[in-house]
Amino acid sequence: MSIRIGIMGYGNLGRGVECAVKHNPDLELTAVFTRRDPDTVKILTETAKVCHVDEAESMKDEIDVLIICGGSATDLPVQTPKFAQWFNVVDSFDTHAKIPEHFANVDKTAKESGHVGIISVGWDPGMFSLNRMYANAILTNGKDYTFWGKGVSQGHSDAIRRIEGVKDGKQYTIPVEAALEAVRNGENPELTTREKHTRECFVVAEEGADLARIENEIKTMPNYFADYDTTVHFITEEELKRDHSGIPHGGFVIRTGSTGWNDENKHVIEYSLKLDSNPEFTSSVIVAYARAAYRMYKEGQKGCKTVFDVAPAYLSALDGAELRKHLL
Repeated sequence: MSIRIGIMGYGNLGRGVECAVKHNPDLELTAVFTRRDPDTVKILTETAKVCHVDEAESMKDEIDVLIICGGSATDLPVQTPKFAQWFNVVDSFDTHAKIPEHFANVDKTAKESGHVGIISVGWDPGMFSLNRMYANAILTNGKDYTFWGKGVSQGHSDAIRRIEGVKDGKQYTIPVEAALEAVRNGENPELTTREKHTRECFVVAEEGADLARIENEIKTMPNYFADYDTTVHFITEEELKRDHSGIPHGGFVIRTGSTGWNDENKHVIEYSLKLDSNPEFTSSVIVAYARAAYRMYKEGQKGCKTVFDVAPAYLSALDGAELRKHLL
């Protein structure tokens, strides 16, 4: 019997989840829920239906796991606890500083309703979090480094587009190669924000806009660009569509450490990702954790979980015997 999946929200992430479900034969998409007029939302799965978000509660017996694909700023803090009343839920909440608060809110609702909620699933938080934890547990005497990129930062790109005179824009986060190599060489450098990453912006300006002012506003923007070496390129709308239409990303999690009675032996653990599509990869991680949520629920577990609480075997469509034979 297939695990019945619902998707809440049909943006880049929701579309990615739909594609990921197609590639997992033990899952099936039952419904997509949207705040828009359902008649205006066209999905790819012919056997699934599109419903208004207000219809979700009435379908609680038709869906095993609801994947919530909203944004972390305003959607997920409200939606994930709310829908945990009626469904097992998975989200990709990525505001690191607010994860403990979000966990507590989801945990309360999920425990009361007897459901499983898995939050902050993706690649960071998510796969990067797991690799940081494994590396910390193994190399207890060491140092962590996380580098992001090269890739499109959607939040920073949005910040550029909000500047007066900017028609469109994309921002790339790029690791500083010298810093990356120093870490890989086991030098354990102390790195400032500016020394770890640079930012590169491609901007389409409105006709007649003050380019010098726009560039200055970008480079001095607090919390986004002021702490980084930032390069601004002004290009045409055609160039942006031609050369910067994708949403690639990736990064590296590295832990350096030492072992031996006198710390005489040095080690480096590195995990890296290079992604053509940030939302599609994130969706693929989420779908694996939807399978885990369903299995944990069937075992009688309840409450909020993170990637730290989910045994790896729950993620795979293979059973224990097959995992031991082929992957161990």
